[in-house]
Order: sequence, then structure tokens, then C-alpha cells
Amino acid sequence: MNTPTHSSEYMLLFRNTNWDQGLSTEEFRRVMDQINAWLDNVNAQGIVKAGQPLLDGGRLVSGQGRTVVDGPFAESKEAIGGYFLLQADDLEEAVQIAKSHPALEYGMEIEVREVTDECPKSRRAKELLAYAIV
Repeated sequence: MNTPTHSSEYMLLFRNTNWDQGLSTEEFRRVMDQINAWLDNVNAQGIVKAGQPLLDGGRLVSGQGRTVVDGPFAESKEAIGGYFLLQADDLEEAVQIAKSHPALEYGMEIEVREVTDECPKSRRAKELLAYAIV
């Protein structure tokens, strides 16, 4: 008997936009070939739902006064350079996919986060309201 598998969405956030600094032209081409092969592989599996690189810069909106600050917003090691939204059976599978990315050897970091249908704060607010009404 086949049991249905539960599949969730996970976001891979690619950090350290300067991972390629210090690579020779030949080394950079070789790594980019490996990255393109990795991209082809995950795309061929049909698990990637979306993904885009992000340009440096942008703006950060924060605080009660809605302060707007031009980017970059963090050290380049912390800056997010792009994302993938992918389908995986569980967090471990998503982590294994992330671990296979070739640029990790050069300092890139990949944050893996599960995507949810409801904001945790909204869920908490509903729970608090439900208790208040009872």
C-alpha cells in the first residue's frame, strides 16, 4: 500500500554575495559550470517553484517613524543574493538539496526556511481572541 507523502514549500535564501572574490577567471568559470549543472538538476526534478537572484541595494523600511534607509543593509556575508522556493517532503530533504550547492565551498551560505500558509503572529492573535471570547 502506498502512503501519500506530505510535501511542503521551503525557501532557500542564498547569503554571501561576494563568495566569488579571489577566484581566478578559470576557477570562477569552473564553479559557475558546477552551479549551472546544479540548477539544471534541481529544475529537472521539478521541485523548484520559483527563484530569482536579487540585486545589491534596495531600501529598508523600519520603525514607528517608517524610516527609509538605502542599502546595502548588512555585511556582504549576511546579504541575501537570491532565493529559491522549492517543494520538498520535509526540512531534511530541503537541507540536503541546499547542501549540494557547489558555491558552499567558497563561502556562500544557504538559509533553509519552511513556508507556511499563515503568519505565526496572525495565528497567535486568533488563538488569543478565541480564549478571550470563551
